[in-house]
Amino acid sequence: MTKPRDRLRIAVQKSGRLSEASQDLLSRCGLKFRQSRDKLFCFGETLPIDLLLVRDDDIPGLIAQGVCEMGIVGRNVADERRIEAQQSGDPGFAELRELGFGRCRLSIAVPNEDAFEGPASLAGLRIATSYPNLLGDYLKRNGVSAEIVVLNGSVEIAPRLGTADAICDLVSSGATLIANQLREVASILDSQAVLIGSPAPLDERAEYAELLLRRIDGVIRVRESKLLILNASETDLADVLALLPRGATPNVLARQGGVTVQALCHEAVTWTHLEALKKRGASQLMVLPVESLLS
Repeated sequence: MTKPRDRLRIAVQKSGRLSEASQDLLSRCGLKFRQSRDKLFCFGETLPIDLLLVRDDDIPGLIAQGVCEMGIVGRNVADERRIEAQQSGDPGFAELRELGFGRCRLSIAVPNEDAFEGPASLAGLRIATSYPNLLGDYLKRNGVSAEIVVLNGSVEIAPRLGTADAICDLVSSGATLIANQLREVASILDSQAVLIGSPAPLDERAEYAELLLRRIDGVIRVRESKLLILNASETDLADVLALLPRGATPNVLARQGGVTVQALCHEAVTWTHLEALKKRGASQLMVLPVESLLS
């Protein structure tokens, strides 16, 4: 009987739009790695958590096969593979966290000169995509019959080459569509990086998975968080607290001649907020970044 691994494995994109941000997230969680010579494996030095650097399309499959316990992919990849797993009866994987970076959308685009009055306009067209399952699901939900042309790259040039009448591809700024004389007409999926994991129990490695999830939650929470510090008189305190950004958690400390307020703010602290607080009697206002947070 094979002894189960005592180290947690996380698969991340080797190169591409999510690679650097994924490794930065793990670094902010306090993880340090030593890369192998082939640059495909990173050994965890601070915790028994290792990285596999692979193609993003392979990550859901590696989790389903038990090669890795977790992975970071775009929701577009995760949902494409989830539909595939459901169709084949595989156990698949679970989405554990939204990570808030790598935002884009999976959209349908048509040549600038073509009319589009809704999903029915796609009937009978050839639509090129790298996401046949997501596109097929969209067409089915809208009762549209169209031909799906599966391409692994350069989807945006398919209409110009005459191999498709429209495309279904990832869109960020829309610059690539404009360069290829296409316009976005429908959004199928809003995507961002997500952490996915095995739906099966993780034996003794569960504690490392739970620890990592807590740290990721902390990193995500402080990403836009600021610590607001100000002084106020006791008579102005109620007015000052009422003006704090929504969701702020204030801590009021007594001092000679008044109070000091420390507030953890999870929304943006703008100049407008600061000016309004000053008008209500706050003084010596400071806004500081938050490096770490563990609830």
